[in-house]
Amino acid sequence: MIVKEQPPVVAATQAARPAVPVKDSLLSRALAHHLFRPLAALAALLLIDFLLIPGFFRLEIKDGHLYGSLVDIVNRAAPLMLAAIGMTLVIATRGIDISVGAVVALSGTVASMLIGGTMVIQDGVPVYVAETPMLLAMAAALGAALLCGLWNGALVAGLGLQPIVATLILMVAGRGLAQLLTDGQIVTVYYQPFFFLGSGYLFGLPFALFVVVAVFGVTALLLRHTALGLFIQAVGINPVAARLAGIRTAALIVFVYVFAATCAGMAGLMISSNVKSADANNAGLMLELDAILAVTLGGTSLAGGKFSLAGSIIGALIIQTLTYTIYSLGVPPEVNMVVKSVVVFLVCVSQSDQFKGLWKRRAA
Repeated sequence: MIVKEQPPVVAATQAARPAVPVKDSLLSRALAHHLFRPLAALAALLLIDFLLIPGFFRLEIKDGHLYGSLVDIVNRAAPLMLAAIGMTLVIATRGIDISVGAVVALSGTVASMLIGGTMVIQDGVPVYVAETPMLLAMAAALGAALLCGLWNGALVAGLGLQPIVATLILMVAGRGLAQLLTDGQIVTVYYQPFFFLGSGYLFGLPFALFVVVAVFGVTALLLRHTALGLFIQAVGINPVAARLAGIRTAALIVFVYVFAATCAGMAGLMISSNVKSADANNAGLMLELDAILAVTLGGTSLAGGKFSLAGSIIGALIIQTLTYTIYSLGVPPEVNMVVKSVVVFLVCVSQSDQFKGLWKRRAA
């Protein structure tokens, strides 16, 4: 048997090369994962809550329902998670949608006005019945949200307006339309089955959580097992090249705005169901900024092309956990806005090319 000897330089190099431990390799891969930073931020917040808020992780079962701070955070974050899922696809195509809050107010107003509630006597017991069948009212609310998405998509893809300008129009007009429908008053809902969407429980957990899981699962399935995710990435990276490659960029852009508005419409139904009313003045106020922040915290690039649905969900949980922490510690609510603005600034700086180049040089 002939043994082939290695050249002296190669042999010396291989001998001098240190063996990379398996643990170090796993650690480096974990640190490089796109979800590491949002998960680390969420873990840090939870640790602060554990140290400063007594009984933060305590869970208990009452009347077959699971209660606790963690359950409350997830339940309160459900509308934001829905809005963040839709916003993820918009930002992935280099767009932005600042009309999310107005769509939330409009969809909640339409559903609440149609459902309402009229007292009748059944078997000698006073009960409230819906003025319009609940499913029909919810379909009308989602239809209104869908029309809002078509309006945004037509302005961006059809007329070529800048996304922030196009959605700014609906941000003002949508909430104004909701206020006109309600005459600036709060519309109260008395129909009991409608409350289940925002405050009901299924298998001991909030029903809103199951809605979010269903929307997330369907969206992730479409992005991973169809060409939709690839097309969105292509449009976000280079829309001109994507169009020359045969992708119908205009139709895709309209689709993502319709999808984002539909998610916002579902969030509006959830919010109005939770508070048992529709407040066109305050419902969904500043929700669009929280959704954008959640998406960027989750690792989606504001320059388009790179996105993460799971990261957006984690970002929404970070924002809700931060809000819960501030309120639980007795800090004035105004501080919450300051903290969010600082977080937005840090996220934008961290995604700049200059910061990335400086970070790589320091790491080297």
